[in-house]
Amino acid sequence: MTGNESGRRHTRDDVAETALRILDDYGLPDLTMRRLAGALDVQPSALYWHFPNKQTLLAELADRIVARTADTAADAGPSAPWPDRLRAESAALRNALLAYRDGAEVVASTYALGLGDAAAQRRLAAAAAAGGFDAETSERAATALLHFVLGHVSHEQQRMQFDSIGVLATGEAADPLDVSDSAEAFAFGVDLLVGGLERLGERADAALSRSRT
Repeated sequence: MTGNESGRRHTRDDVAETALRILDDYGLPDLTMRRLAGALDVQPSALYWHFPNKQTLLAELADRIVARTADTAADAGPSAPWPDRLRAESAALRNALLAYRDGAEVVASTYALGLGDAAAQRRLAAAAAAGGFDAETSERAATALLHFVLGHVSHEQQRMQFDSIGVLATGEAADPLDVSDSAEAFAFGVDLLVGGLERLGERADAALSRSRT
């Protein structure tokens, strides 16, 4: 059986979902095309029928991880105040990334390569734009929040992995970012960014008001 013929035994969705399971079980470093092919009982070359290289596979996984955001951001719909929407979108993205081992690293590396759907950026930008900000400001705000979310969750996931093997430092050598409640620390950081954007909007409104007098 040729690589293409064996690849057709599985759909693109089969390959991606199996890759997600391997990611969750073993982590990103051990998500290899050889391990994936073994799990699907095909030759590694068969995988390229669906994904031309590992980078495009990871981009698909990133899109699937981020897609969970839509399922968990429903509490703040389009009619909610824009700061609440931004907070909800940020929290939902964090939850989506935490749902998979190394989820933040997968999404961050995909964005760094300019691959994937960039849905997270669009959702954050749309929430910011609901505050009346222009497109450039909304995109910049979304980028700042996205970088914060990815960085924070990446740190959380590293801490969880190190804790699972018992190598975390304690006492004075402990990580100063290690707090008892990561969700609370995350919300505090998001509030700082959203509050700064609110202040920017207030200054713009004040300047517009002065120009009219």
